[in-house]
Amino acid sequence: MAKFTLRADNSCFLSAHRTNSHSPVFKTSLKRFRLHQLSSSHQLGYRILCSSKHNVIQSERVPNKKVLNGFRVDQLQQEDPVSDSESESSTEAGSVGNWPPWKNVPQRYKLIGTTSLAFVICNMDKVNLSVAIIPMSHQFGWNSSTAGLVQSSFFWGYALSQLPGGWLAKIFGGRKVLEIGVLVWSVATAFVPSLAGYMPGLILSRILVGIGEGVSPSAATDIIARSIPLEERSRAVAFVFGGLSVGSVMGLLLAPPLIQNFGWESVFYLFGLLGIAWFLGFQILEEGGAELSAESISLSKGLPVKQSWSNSLKEMNGSLKDVPWKAFFQNQAVWAMIYAHFCGSWGHYTCLSWLPTYFSEELNLNLTEAAWVSILPPLASVFVTNIAAQLADNLISRGVETTTVRKICQSIAFLSPAICMTLSSVDLGLPPWEVVGILTGGLALSSFALSGLYCTHQDISPKYASILLGITNTVGAIPGIVGVALTGYNLDSTHSWTMSLFAPSIFFYLTGTVVWLMFASSKPQSFSEQN
Repeated sequence: MAKFTLRADNSCFLSAHRTNSHSPVFKTSLKRFRLHQLSSSHQLGYRILCSSKHNVIQSERVPNKKVLNGFRVDQLQQEDPVSDSESESSTEAGSVGNWPPWKNVPQRYKLIGTTSLAFVICNMDKVNLSVAIIPMSHQFGWNSSTAGLVQSSFFWGYALSQLPGGWLAKIFGGRKVLEIGVLVWSVATAFVPSLAGYMPGLILSRILVGIGEGVSPSAATDIIARSIPLEERSRAVAFVFGGLSVGSVMGLLLAPPLIQNFGWESVFYLFGLLGIAWFLGFQILEEGGAELSAESISLSKGLPVKQSWSNSLKEMNGSLKDVPWKAFFQNQAVWAMIYAHFCGSWGHYTCLSWLPTYFSEELNLNLTEAAWVSILPPLASVFVTNIAAQLADNLISRGVETTTVRKICQSIAFLSPAICMTLSSVDLGLPPWEVVGILTGGLALSSFALSGLYCTHQDISPKYASILLGITNTVGAIPGIVGVALTGYNLDSTHSWTMSLFAPSIFFYLTGTVVWLMFASSKPQSFSEQN
């Protein structure tokens, strides 16, 4: 046998003792060996990489010992586990090709990319009805109340599916829940033209769209919590949820020409088929690497694994009875997230529904101009989201406390639209396009919430992140049902956009900021121990 003695200078001494003529030894000349040190908070192990003329052999991880059985090895730095020359030699030894191009992309990045694409399709299916409702109303003779009922039915399903979605994601994994959610909302979208003439069926289809899209945020949160380390979390959340803004832009851009050239039915058929195609394409991801342990991919050298992930992957399996509901609602950080989510959703949903009308009636823009202007806030949000994510992750990597970073980002997300709405509601004699620019800037900066509130669920408990988002998103769906309708009622009563649209949003933005700064926290919480 061959014996290695590791020395203090990271070299090793080889002594060979042949004990069995039939021992399995290499029969080809060896060109190089490398020892890759794998650091851990619990043990030290080594990985031996060997390349020869005929094969490439990688040893199993072994405990930390001063003597290793095998061949002479050289210790490598963690940042460079295998050199380029070794990679070339490995390819010569018979490794398979690199097609398709994304084959060698880390599995967690594949998951995040496909999840973001699902969110693009998600908002395309959400905004398509807001455009198609006009020709549909003319064809079927719907009044404003009926049209409003059809549009609001989406939020019924969306609100009802938040907690079940979080629970299912915890048990079965966000990947599987996201697959089913996309399939449900896509099939329901494709059936809208067939059910449009039958009101109960149409409402049911929109409820199903809401249910499918409602489980998706919790599913995505679970995917991120399972597969993305703390040092990449802000960018992952921003990239995934930023797909919503991209979907809004694409939906508002594609729907009008499709309706004009092929009829309103084409929007539902095409967007529904896109979701079904995504579902089929998502199946090609390798099952073996679908759920990753963030502990194995933590990038921070100075940050202990326990600080990035307080729970192992095994602890993520449980049932409804194991969820510490009482501990959730006794935690002030959870209540801060709930109220912040409600406040942010009030401003988002009311503006999403009423800004086109505001641009048309108050700023005297024609319908075409109002439609194009409505695209500007989500379009600007795409760029702001990336800037916010980079800023947040850079601050955390430099040692700034995570809670501080989340509070800064969420405060920007609340105060920016509050200030811009205040400027827009005060009669400063500004021309319409300047008012549009101010509102666009404020709503775009609200995307900082993706590096604030929307990261906090994973920060405080990766184990229960999907359920926590289900709780906060359930409350956050209420403004979509109540706030939108209440804005219209107040507008009929007061005929004032300031009192109907801007004043309530400003109130919630300001109070949300105060509550967030006082009670929010990103410190890991042991809810199970409190239960």
